[in-house]
Amino acid sequence: MSSKVFQGVFMAIRAVIFDYGMVLSTAQEPAAHSNLLAITGLEHAAFEQHYWRHRHEYDLGVLNGNSYWETFSREAELEFTPAQIERLIENDVLMWSTLNEGMLAWVEAVRESGMKTGILSNMGEELLRYMRQEFGWLREFDHHTWSCELGIAKPDPAIYTHTCEKLEVAPQEAVFLDDKPENIAAANSVGIHAILFTNIEQLQKDLKARGLIGELPDPLHPAKAARA
Repeated sequence: MSSKVFQGVFMAIRAVIFDYGMVLSTAQEPAAHSNLLAITGLEHAAFEQHYWRHRHEYDLGVLNGNSYWETFSREAELEFTPAQIERLIENDVLMWSTLNEGMLAWVEAVRESGMKTGILSNMGEELLRYMRQEFGWLREFDHHTWSCELGIAKPDPAIYTHTCEKLEVAPQEAVFLDDKPENIAAANSVGIHAILFTNIEQLQKDLKARGLIGELPDPLHPAKAARA
């Protein structure tokens, strides 16, 4: 296994940490998003403004599904019935539940190469509950860090060091993938090898540029890596 130099210290990569949304999952599921717009009656721009305003508190566990949508309705000057809130929660969960099968195949190849794997994700409790019920593959990861359970969310540096501690690796021994630049910057600040994820093709290019293909499987050919 090759080594990487960090501040004059040679550190081998021992773990890969994955964000969930837009990394292990795909973009928002269109039908679920359309259902949210229909229930609220808002135009796209207005919906997005209210949707993201208190999402961080939802991810932190300060809000749950009911209180999040009640806050949404109050600030948007809307009124939702309990049945509508139930439908909003259901469609919000479904909107983030379409999986990136190519990345899941790479996760398996990474694991079979001997690396530890973890998930570090900002997550509300309702989506997490659904994932634990429906996604048996979650059990294959060595560790999960969910913001709503920890009470800390990205890009707080503490959530990255917590995850490395739970995986029993130094930050310099971990690669982290996320789709948001601010989360990548925070991970880099604690010494993790952080890579901005856009798609599998770009991931392969970034891993090659860092000299990590070989130490890690090729994302475009995970089955080949698993057979090697």
